[in-house]
Amino acid sequence: MVYILSWQEFQEAAEALYEKSPNTARYCVKWRSSEGKLVLKITDNTTCLKFKTYSSLFLNRFEALNLSLIQKMQNRRPAPVVAGILQAETTDTSQRDTATPASTPSVAGPAGGGVKKKKPKKKK
Repeated sequence: MVYILSWQEFQEAAEALYEKSPNTARYCVKWRSSEGKLVLKITDNTTCLKFKTYSSLFLNRFEALNLSLIQKMQNRRPAPVVAGILQAETTDTSQRDTATPASTPSVAGPAGGGVKKKKPKKKK
């Protein structure tokens, strides 16, 4: 298990490894806050790829890799991005739930849990 030094190599190899064997591939993320170390590992029982970094600059890249792998695991395509806002993949009315009309607002419950704490009694 040798660490891959280049992020680009690791990302391409990790995505290729998952596409090659999606049923046996496992992806592991380890974060040690005391050391500020991030370790990523993906394996399919025959090939093991690891990447280690102490830099916070890789967090955006790490998030992009996670999003890419999760979309592949869910068998979804990425949603189109328009002016920095994600749009829904489809707005087809045939896929909506017919039991709830679109004009019905959703009702939210209490945000704080709805239970008040009792005040402690003062000692005399």
